[in-house]
Amino acid sequence: MNLQWNDVQQQLKDSLSRLLANEYDFEHRQRYVAAAEGHAPAVWEKLTELGVPAAAIPEAWGGFGGDAVDHMMVSEALGQHLSLEPYHGTVVMGATALALAGSDAQKAALLPRIADGSVQVAWAHDEAVAGRVTVQAVGGTLTGAKPCVLHGASADYLLVTAKTAGDGVGLFLVDGRASGVRRDGYRLIDGTPVADVHLEGAVAEPLPGATGEVLSRILAIGISAACAEMVGAMDATVALTLEYLKTRKQFGKFIGSNQALQHRAVDMLTALEQSRSLSLSLALALAGRNDLAGGDMQAHAAKAYIGQAARQVTQEAIQMHGGIGMTEEYAVGHYLRRVLVLDRLHGDIHYHTRRLEGWQD
Repeated sequence: MNLQWNDVQQQLKDSLSRLLANEYDFEHRQRYVAAAEGHAPAVWEKLTELGVPAAAIPEAWGGFGGDAVDHMMVSEALGQHLSLEPYHGTVVMGATALALAGSDAQKAALLPRIADGSVQVAWAHDEAVAGRVTVQAVGGTLTGAKPCVLHGASADYLLVTAKTAGDGVGLFLVDGRASGVRRDGYRLIDGTPVADVHLEGAVAEPLPGATGEVLSRILAIGISAACAEMVGAMDATVALTLEYLKTRKQFGKFIGSNQALQHRAVDMLTALEQSRSLSLSLALALAGRNDLAGGDMQAHAAKAYIGQAARQVTQEAIQMHGGIGMTEEYAVGHYLRRVLVLDRLHGDIHYHTRRLEGWQD
């Protein structure tokens, strides 16, 4: 299989890395957390100018025709810098769902606007109790609630999964500012803005192609991007820790000369590289670039392993930094918070482990 970036991907990767290094260092990021928007609209505009939202949107709808590998590449870079930008909900979930399940009219209306950064979409799928869909679709309207929707308070549109007649599950497009929509915004432990979305007879358009198989594929692509973002967070955490071991002195010696700490650092690196391989393998499978099926089982396995590894790496990093690792002013503790949020996104370690166990039964 070809593991090399093509020219367009390499150019995007290099430009994205430079932009994030300049605009999303830790001090800037802390200011974005404190802002009313919960992210940096000026940075989102610059990401749009680079073509980041357009990378994996089909060419017919204003994008560059990329796939899950492009999502992986972008998500890993965003994870390295603790990004608060609405890439995951708008592009990974929103644009993917519209491209795979939307009507031609829905695609024409929204995909070019996602590509040019003029529209943001929130993915309203998770439930208070996993697997129990509480929103009901009746007569072209939706009633019910969705908790903890990423960037749900500011999104222009919501993509909502809801029960349909005969206990089926469909996917519906809702104008975020329509009558019957209430959004209660708050922040997660890492600063990410979310909202509890309440729907009371809100007018909704069904996405006609949202079969069970298509919904599973959308979720697998979302899991792949979340895994890549955790890999990015792990990468940055390992780099911070190795630098600390090389520069921090105790009793007249660099603490990195301690063999026990060297062994712990190697374990962190091993977990990182194994996670990177799993993330890449899943993205390649979803893009049809390797021999693996890229189905639910591989997505469950990758999310369970990478979630556990990311917790291990970030918790170990805090331990090795000592007291400074727990302070608000130092980045390493914020990577743990981000990993905890990403672990919960699209199902946590325990959820995916149980699904794998059920697969084996």
